Formats: sequence, C-alpha cells, structure tokens
Amino acid sequence: MSTFHLSRRSVLAGTAAVAAVVPLSSIQGRAAAAAPAKGGYRWRNAVQGGTGFITGVLFHPSVRGLAYARTDIGGAYRWDDRTDRWIPLTDHLGWDDWNLLGVEAMAVDPAHPNRLYLALGTYAQSWAGNGAVLRSEDRGATWKRTDLTVKLGANEDGRGCGERLLVDPRDSDTLWLGTRHDGLLKSTDRGATWKAVSFPATPVATGQGVTLLVAAGRSVYAGWGDSDGTSANLYRTADGTSWKAVPGQPAGTAAKVPVRAAYDRHTRELYVTYANAPGPNGQSDGSVHKLRTTTGKWTEVTPVKPGGATSDGGTDSFGYGGVAVDACRPGTVVVSTNNRWSLVDTLYRTTDGGRTWTSLKDTAVLDVSETPYLTWGADKPKFGWWIQAVGLDPFDSEHIVYGTGATLYGTRDLKNWAPQIRGLEEASIRHLISPPSGEAHLISGSGDIGVMYHERLTASPSRGMASNPVFGTATGLALAAAKPSYVVRAGWGDHGNGAHSDDGGRTWAPFKAQPDVARSAPGPIATNADGSVLLWSFGAGNPGYRSADNGGTWSEVASFPKGAVPVADPVDPARFYAFDTTTGTLFASTDGGRTFTARATGLSSGDTEFQLAVAPGRSGDLWLSLKGNGLYRSTDGGASFTKVGSCRASYTLGFGKAAEGASYPALYMVGSTGSITAVYRSDDEAKTWTRINDDQHQWGWIGATIAGDPRVRGRVYIATNGRGVQYGEPA
Repeated sequence: MSTFHLSRRSVLAGTAAVAAVVPLSSIQGRAAAAAPAKGGYRWRNAVQGGTGFITGVLFHPSVRGLAYARTDIGGAYRWDDRTDRWIPLTDHLGWDDWNLLGVEAMAVDPAHPNRLYLALGTYAQSWAGNGAVLRSEDRGATWKRTDLTVKLGANEDGRGCGERLLVDPRDSDTLWLGTRHDGLLKSTDRGATWKAVSFPATPVATGQGVTLLVAAGRSVYAGWGDSDGTSANLYRTADGTSWKAVPGQPAGTAAKVPVRAAYDRHTRELYVTYANAPGPNGQSDGSVHKLRTTTGKWTEVTPVKPGGATSDGGTDSFGYGGVAVDACRPGTVVVSTNNRWSLVDTLYRTTDGGRTWTSLKDTAVLDVSETPYLTWGADKPKFGWWIQAVGLDPFDSEHIVYGTGATLYGTRDLKNWAPQIRGLEEASIRHLISPPSGEAHLISGSGDIGVMYHERLTASPSRGMASNPVFGTATGLALAAAKPSYVVRAGWGDHGNGAHSDDGGRTWAPFKAQPDVARSAPGPIATNADGSVLLWSFGAGNPGYRSADNGGTWSEVASFPKGAVPVADPVDPARFYAFDTTTGTLFASTDGGRTFTARATGLSSGDTEFQLAVAPGRSGDLWLSLKGNGLYRSTDGGASFTKVGSCRASYTLGFGKAAEGASYPALYMVGSTGSITAVYRSDDEAKTWTRINDDQHQWGWIGATIAGDPRVRGRVYIATNGRGVQYGEPA
C-alpha cells in the first residue's frame, strides 16, 4: 500500500554498470548530514499493530531466535528474541530516499551470522529513483550502501515473490540479485559492486523477471516470471557461471510463475510454489511441485487444486505463495494459498513429503486481543489474505509465522495463533487529529485500515478500526474546534462513505445520506467550529457539498473551488477556507459554507500538493505550505499572504501546546530551512526553527500531515508513508 501511484514504467537499456559506494550518512540529496537535533527528541511509534503487507520473513539458519522481515513500503526489521519485538532497520533513510523504503529482497549468510543484505527500491517506474543494496556486518545496526543503475519494485506486482537476493552457497563473497527488468546481477565483493551477467531468459517490458533465487546444495536456482506457461521458468547454475533451464519442469497455467522455493537438505528436494500470476492480486490458479535434485525427477504435490466449486455457487480460485521446509524434520513442509477470497487463505502442512496435507486454518485458534483491528469490524478475525511470506523456525518445528496484508501471525504449537508483530508498524498515514480534551490524545486516518481512536499510544486501539461504517482507506478526518466531542470522517466504506461521532471518536454513526458522487470519489471533509455545518469535497472536477443537518441532506456549493480541501475556522462557525491549486487562489466563506469568494490570488498554481492550516484559537490566522515554494501566512482571513522568510520549503504544518512563557502555539513543520528536509519546531511564530528529528529517524517521505499535541508541551505526531504514526517528545 502507498500514497504514491504507479505511472508509466521505464526500462533501462543495456547492462547494469558498477554502482558507486555511498556512505549512509550522506543523505538528503547527497548533502552533508545535518547535526543531531538540539535538545534531543525521543521517537517512538504510536502502536497500531502492523497494518501493512509483510512481503517476506526470513529465519537465520544458523542462529536461534534471529529473524528478519521485509515490507512493501515500510522498510525492514530484525526480530529481537529477548524482547519479543521487531527492531526497525531502515528509519535512517531520508526524504530524498523515499523510494528506498520498499524492500524488494533480503539475504543472510549462513556462514557469517552478523551479515545482512537488503535490496531496496519501491517502484520501477520512470519517475522513481534507482534501487540500492544495503550491506551490514552487525545485523543491520549500521550499513554501507551501493546505489544501483537499475530500478526495483517492492510495492509492485510480484512483491511477495522471492527472495530475489542470495548469498552464493559456495562463496560468501558472491551475491546474486534478480531484477524485474534488467536480468540477473552478480557481486563478487559482498555487494559493494554489481554487474549484469548472462542469463538465458530475456526481460519483457511489463514482466517480472527473476522472481526467486534459492540455494540447493552447491547449486543456485532462479525462477523466471515472464514465461508464457510453455517455456522454461526455472533455471539452475552449478558452477556460478552458466545458467540452464531445469529439465522436466512443470508447465501450463497452474505453473506459469514460480513464486517461492525452499530446499530440504535432508531429502535433497526443492519445493516450488506456482501461480498463474505473480500476486498478491490476480491469482486464480496454482500448484506445488518438488524436484529431487539428485535425480532430476519432478513430482506434483499440490495440496488442493484450485477451481473447485464453493458452497455459494462460486469458484474456489487461488494461487500458491509461501513455502518453508522444516530443518529438523525431513519431508515436513508448509505452503500457503494466496488470493483465495471465497474460502479464505490457509497454510497446508505435510510431514511426508507432500503425499498428504493438513490445513492449519481448520484447527486454528486466532487470538487478536493485542491487535483488535484484525477483526475488520466482524465478530472474529479471518486466517489471513495475501499470504506469500511463510517462515518455519529452523530450531523449533512448531514455530511457524506467516505474513498477511496487515500483520504477521505466529504459532508455537500449530494450533494457537496470534500476531507476532510488536514493533513492526507499516501503516500509510493520511490524517492526524490530536484533540484538545477527552480520553484520546490521537485519532489517526490511514490507507487500508481507516480510522483509529488511540486511547493509549503504547497499545493497539482497543476498539480496533472505527466501525459503522468500516473504512478501507480514510480520505478525510476533522474535529469541531469549539466542540471537540464532535468528529467526522470520510473514506471508502462498507456501508456508506461518511460518518460522525458525538463522543470524540469512540463510537460512530453513518451519515443518513450522502451525495451520489461520494460512492465513487469520497474526499476530504470539514466541520465548522461548533459542528453545525459539514463541507465535503470529492476530488478534481467535482463540486463540494454542504450539510447543515449532520449529514441528513446535502446541497451542492457551486462557488466552492472544485476538488479543493475545505478548512474550517477554529473560532468563527460561519467561516470556511479553501485553496484552489489550479489558480493559486484562496477562497473564503463567511456564511457557513453557502458561498465562497476569492481573496488572495497568485500564490501558486498547477501543483496539487499543498496544505492550508488555521492556528487554533485564532480566527483568520492562516498558514499555507506550498512545498518548494515555501510557507505563507495570512492574519486577515486570506485577504493577503506574506511569505515566511525563515524556511525554504514547507510540506506540512501543524500546531501544538505553546512553549513555556509563549503565548502563540508551537509550530511543527516538515520542510527545510536550508538544504535538509526534516522535522522542525518553532516557538516564536516561525521566526526561528529547531530541527527535532535526527539522521537515524527520518522515515522517508513524511509530507502527508503533522500535528502537535495541544495538551503535552513538545509532543508531535508525524504521518509516515509506511512506518505508521511516529511521535516525538523532548528527551
């Protein structure tokens, strides 16, 4: 999941050149690293409990209790067995390196337990940067980096395949990296430099390229995702130089794309899961096969073949995804189904080499008390979906974990399952509110998981996702400044796309009606200071709508700038504001949102990314963040704006409790005062700024929203695109 959208892909011509080695301290456009924050801040996640796609999990084969996980947009993690939690490893990646928060693949060295390698790159599109490889000698505590000349795609189709990165079983200095559009790369100096090598298959423009790399004894196998179902899709090298198609491999739609593979060293059999598409979506057929590497004999061991009828008259369509072998018990294997929406995905386990299988879902007891949102508004949780990451502890045959689109489940007895997710937060945050009163200090709105009411910052919200209705993605969230018990939200809902709360966000009720356009384009929403009027916007080209009866009826506001974000004045219930990006004009309403008139003009145009904020407790005190065009302020309700000279760029701005002795709220900003895009605080109305994050806490792109806490001096909440809500407090 991501706030960024895919556009036209760019294929790089030729082979990959040797990449340059770049120290990780050189970030933010390769400028010199900034000094740590003055005074220091302590940064933590507001606990949600996962909330994103776990695309890979890897137990170290030689060290008990050591494991790693990767995500599509939220970086990589190391499991700390002493504390039962995940440690983030890539939070140091900064604003200019946002595309590296997606982890395409990871690899460990069985002979050197402290070595870890990550292949980073979220998108392979023309507008995205090239990928990079991080290498560590201390399990991810510190890194060296090599920038690649090719693009990777950790948040594109096929992101649950893999692993695409591998340490050669015969030489720890040699690594292999499979790419989507540029063939196979090889490094002979532990990932410091990379070169393209000859490979029998040719990439296609819309293809998957190398989907997996796995060691089987001293040989290396590579899966190829661009087969037409009749040509080879599995290759092998025995000498590290020449690659050949594996003879006798399965063919047909059910074995079109090799998704994952695992090797049983006891029986010398390689297990491969297949599907007719790379996933995680779009799979409707699949199979599981094993290859006895000593004889070349293939055997199909598919637990259940897709295509059967379901009780509701549908078709049981799905592919196969994850696979893991038991290092302690020969012939014991676990595989997962994927994209099985009708009968719900499951794990199948065999103890006899695939002759018979047992569905672990059938006897599973799921305990999600620690992460209640996993019920998704229903009575009980489902076993999962998008299951392509499966891990089996090499030191404990009954310790299995599997990733889903929202969490990582684990078991120690093959029956009782619970999220094994502490410390791993991957939500893409769109909206933040820190109420001035009430139980919760934070209400968040996310992509995929809607709205959460955080009674505590250190535990997943006990109410889970806001229900009635349940939203997938939240598109709007607002609070009545003079009546903070009244909150409204908008998004993609199961029963309506808007809702209101009269108890500060604890419980919700859907609007009794909604404009027709809300069904296909729910957008941002605002409520005026006393909660008597709602304004709802619906994206470019669509008019805004107004309700004065709590969502019972709606009327079009013809003068509202189409597609603008409505913002309410925090003091005067009659005032609303909206910024028209197409003309760079600030519009204002003084009649409760019935009509809007133009005020300041010529501020900026053509850029859809901006933020308009109003200082709490002050009428008409507006702040306009215009990205690289800087920060502007109006104290006359938008009639005129003055550029703030203390900052070069401003992406998002929020307010918090005033500093001791100050009369104006603290300002928090993601922007820059010089060359570094970072998080800043001002206690003197933007005359001066202090950087409050540091080089180890950057989280890639953080331009969505920021909010200070009006009740806790110095506390600030930051929305990230893949690392959930980060909150900081003075150390």
